[in-house]
Amino acid sequence: MNNKDLYETLGVSSSASDEDIKKAYRKLAMKYHPDRNPDNKEAEEKFKEIQKAYDILSDSQKRATYDQFGSAAFENGGAGTGGFGGFGGGFGGAQGFDFGDIFSQMFGGAAGGGARQPNYQGQDLQYQVEISLEEAASGIRKQITIPTYEECDVCHGSGAKPGSQATTCSTCRGSGTVHVRQAIFQIQQTCPKCHGSGKEIKDPCNKCHGEGRVKTSKTVEVNIPAGIDDGQRIRLTGEGEPGMRGAPSGDLYIHVSVREHKVFHRDPNAPTDLHCELPISFAIAALGGEVEVPTLDGKVKLNVPEGTQNGKRLRVKGKGMKSVRSSLVGDLYCHVVVETPVNLTERQKELLREFENISTPDNVQTPKRKGFMDKLKEMFD
Repeated sequence: MNNKDLYETLGVSSSASDEDIKKAYRKLAMKYHPDRNPDNKEAEEKFKEIQKAYDILSDSQKRATYDQFGSAAFENGGAGTGGFGGFGGGFGGAQGFDFGDIFSQMFGGAAGGGARQPNYQGQDLQYQVEISLEEAASGIRKQITIPTYEECDVCHGSGAKPGSQATTCSTCRGSGTVHVRQAIFQIQQTCPKCHGSGKEIKDPCNKCHGEGRVKTSKTVEVNIPAGIDDGQRIRLTGEGEPGMRGAPSGDLYIHVSVREHKVFHRDPNAPTDLHCELPISFAIAALGGEVEVPTLDGKVKLNVPEGTQNGKRLRVKGKGMKSVRSSLVGDLYCHVVVETPVNLTERQKELLREFENISTPDNVQTPKRKGFMDKLKEMFD
């Protein structure tokens, strides 16, 4: 066997420190522990491989032997073996590792403690809601229908067919747990037959098939606050899937999607500000004037200064979005687009030609054109 096989099993390099090996083992042991993967033979075998790798690599003497001779030194009673088919007896191969840490995380208590209580807490639910930008600006209350469970009205939650009842589990004898030997130690895990209830239903209810609950749906009202942005979510505690046997319900997560608006878009760096294009005529841009601009709650008048250039940004204060965390309201920024007229009449063309003919650098200021001409002059003079 390759000298790096045990290191690869734990996902570490051959130069990994003792602490790195301990952390890798703890992470993988929690992931593949049979109690977290009931009836999963592949996970059980993986857990055994991880346990064996850690037993050797966590012991400095065994690790040195492994690095020199490989796994052959630990097979069939080879060098450095003893008990458990070639692995040190007791917990000698796990020096410096606190098994209580991993047991407390897995089972809610230390190794060898009381029986593990099954977790029947309800699942969290996800729901997608799409709203308009106007609804995001003002806030809205929406009613949504979500799947859920309710107590079976035939067996009234017992899971057994009417006239029958659950009996004591023949595998765990009612304790809800069984003892399983994993490599070098023995642990308690949830009974795979009764799933921790201690009861066995031999004649299950025809409606709920022994679960004691049936699928249904419920209507929930959710308050979507003003100022919410696309991609944000709302958590409703306890509105998820109900738990079993008195366990708490899960949570409901509302994922909000804001539809793209035809006119406005939000600034990703300042989500309370709105932006839009404002097309104006050449005459308004040159002479200035008052124009109507749209907002989310109606039109307002905006003064365009004389000589406004294409691309200039004009602000309409307080016409943006409300902050979802405060009462502050952003602004609306109108980006000026000076339009070139098309389909001109002969009279309009005549007036424009006349304007062009009487325009000189002395009586008509064109800042960008003047700057461009000055640069050309510098280049060729």
